[in-house]
Amino acid sequence: MAFETMSGVPVDPVYGGPPYPGQYPFTRGIYESMYRSRLWTMRLFAGFGTAEDTNARFKELMRAGGTGLSTAFDMPTLMGRDSDSPWALGEVGRAGVAVDTLADMEDLFAGIDLAKVSTSMTINGPAAILLAMYVAVAEGGGAARRDLAGTIQNDILKEYQAQKEYIYPPRPSMRLVTDVVRFTTAEMPRWHPVSISGYHIREAGSTAAQELAFTLANGFAYVEAALAAGEDIDSFGRRLSFFFNSHIDFFEEIGKFRAARRIWARWMKQRYGATDERAMMCRFHTQTAGVSLTASQPEINIVRVATQALAAALGGTQSLHTDAYDEALALPSAKAARIALRTQQIVAHETGVANVADPLGGSPYVEWMTDEMERRAEEVFARLDEMGRGSILEGVYAGIENGYFVGEIADAAYRFEREVNAGRRVVVGVNRFADGDDDTAPNLLRIEQDTEDYQLKRLDAVKRSRSSEQVDAALARVAGAAADGNANLMPEIIDAVRAYATEEEISGAMASVFGTYTEKVIV
Repeated sequence: MAFETMSGVPVDPVYGGPPYPGQYPFTRGIYESMYRSRLWTMRLFAGFGTAEDTNARFKELMRAGGTGLSTAFDMPTLMGRDSDSPWALGEVGRAGVAVDTLADMEDLFAGIDLAKVSTSMTINGPAAILLAMYVAVAEGGGAARRDLAGTIQNDILKEYQAQKEYIYPPRPSMRLVTDVVRFTTAEMPRWHPVSISGYHIREAGSTAAQELAFTLANGFAYVEAALAAGEDIDSFGRRLSFFFNSHIDFFEEIGKFRAARRIWARWMKQRYGATDERAMMCRFHTQTAGVSLTASQPEINIVRVATQALAAALGGTQSLHTDAYDEALALPSAKAARIALRTQQIVAHETGVANVADPLGGSPYVEWMTDEMERRAEEVFARLDEMGRGSILEGVYAGIENGYFVGEIADAAYRFEREVNAGRRVVVGVNRFADGDDDTAPNLLRIEQDTEDYQLKRLDAVKRSRSSEQVDAALARVAGAAADGNANLMPEIIDAVRAYATEEEISGAMASVFGTYTEKVIV
């Protein structure tokens, strides 16, 4: 394939001097030719209503050219609750797909060859349970564990800092994360067991530098936890991945992405002793900034998303989700989701940015921004290292317990809102240029009450058809493994989901040992 401009001018794979893309510390990209040899994976976040509803959306997006699946779960599922829990009333299928048992997961991926598709699942507190369901579905369809490719977010530390979808206290939660790392390292070589997420930290109101610093610090904490469990850094380190936000300040975002690669490579090599360069590479998925979308004049969100997608591509992402223009109002409609995918395809195939690796590298402003992002992140690492007395893991625990992370994010969010409200920061269609035609709302995806009614009947049918004795025995083994500090919980959880134990039942078995977590009020 010839790489040239629209006018027929040939272009080289890279411009500027060393270090080149694919060379340590990977500031310019983790692969030598970047998108010349392989485009980023185009994922569209999908999940609503019942498993059958989302399965249909998956297949529609794949027919439209999507190259990976990304699964959004409803709030009860994210919190480890079943659809028939009193806590789930009115929330079933509303913000994502409802998954209570293996039967739902079977319907969710029906007709999809899991050995041939990469799947991302955005779930944290109950991540081990949903991964167990995925493994059981895949094996039931004839796919081997070693062939499964994808990512489960499983980033519990950022839940205490920003998103608040936790179940257990931090330390037993970290034990679960480590169990998933150990299990996938041994049995699922193509699977990323943790997607260390800055996205939700940024959505909660952090600055770009805070997103970068808190995310990488959490990554260092997971590394320290895995090392303490006896894992080899070169074995598990090369399958850790990250999830960043691509916000609206174009050059700041590009500098953030470049700094992330450089910092991660240096710390993994110099502090943690990695020798395999693949374990030093900061691979990341990116999502455009949902918090930047406006409910007023929603169509102009298409422009915001396109700009943010371009920043992600120029910043060297390996995977990208583009938000739908109507997401400030509801879950994405089919039309809006298709436009979001087409936005990625235009960036990839029409703009020419994929022809050259790190095309903005060498720009004085971009290089300065990269350095500045790194400098600000290092200030945070030094503070956490001090709080943890030489351990980033202990520093992160301390920052959760003393309210450091929550306070820093809250202060940043407050400053931003004050600037918007005072008109010092322009948000088009909100505090300026707000005279658009907002009388006609787009056609929105609506989740009706019959979705919840259907899911409750389905869950009841599964409970009636399963063996109570097998479920009780499996749950007892889960609790026993939780009490045994040396046991890996994953095999017992897989057995429990195969017995059609529900997510809440399995969560409850672990909570009987681990307890549950209530955030402290920080004054």
